[in-house]
Amino acid sequence: MFYPPMLLMHSVNNEAFEHQDYLASLKLDGIRLLVSNMDHFKLYTKNQDVTSRFPELHNPPISKGTILDGELIVVDEKGHPDFEACLSRFHSRKANYKVQFCAFDILYCRGENVTGLPLEKRLELLEAEMQETEHYSRMRIIHGNPVQLFEIVKAAGLEGIVLKKRDSKYETRSRPCEPGSKAIRSWAWQKVINYSSSDVVITGYSKENHHWLIGAPEDGRIKPLGTMELGITQKHRKEIWPRLGCSVVDENKKFVFVEPLITCRVRHRGYYKSGFMRLPVLDEVLS
Repeated sequence: MFYPPMLLMHSVNNEAFEHQDYLASLKLDGIRLLVSNMDHFKLYTKNQDVTSRFPELHNPPISKGTILDGELIVVDEKGHPDFEACLSRFHSRKANYKVQFCAFDILYCRGENVTGLPLEKRLELLEAEMQETEHYSRMRIIHGNPVQLFEIVKAAGLEGIVLKKRDSKYETRSRPCEPGSKAIRSWAWQKVINYSSSDVVITGYSKENHHWLIGAPEDGRIKPLGTMELGITQKHRKEIWPRLGCSVVDENKKFVFVEPLITCRVRHRGYYKSGFMRLPVLDEVLS
């Protein structure tokens, strides 16, 4: 039984805040997952049924008639979520990574729909209903100042924090639907992301979707950093296109390559092991 998971909003200023009506927790760097132990046991991402991919999760420590929302993670030697390892395990059972489901909400409890209850009450039900095991854990609420918490998260290199209203309902469809159905975003749940900021140069663009190739000077050459699509508006494309067209140096079936003359400032989520930048977002064109 699939219900689209409630999604977080993200403010433009990306700043943590302290308010008595909100609860704070860590944001885990993994893959969103619903554990549905209804008539049939199912595992769902936001877009698909992935039950067969994770046999280690097939005996959940919850009652029949229960649906949990949480994050599928793989932790590294420091105990930090490793997104690349999680993604590798997601795509192949042969990948030698131990997955863990970390629950942070409950939609159904022993056959009863509890999405209309306040978040604090749902968290009490989650704690009472789910026993922690090798593969199942529960997200903790972190008490204290969320602003200070976010500074600690940044220093540790973690993904960010989540702020949720204490009395928020779980906003989803009123009836079960197919994976991939549109989900609801609400300002009752907000994320604050630990972004890094870097200056990059545009080295080309895609022929298919006009995503920009980006790189950075390193040891007298331009190190490729992958492609950027987020944050590029129609205004940016209109302003940059003539300059790109005048600086073409080569092309292949997929990309047109240009001289690295245009510098941009981007925020991003660090780097993959390949060296490519993870989820770069254009903040401004510098030159």
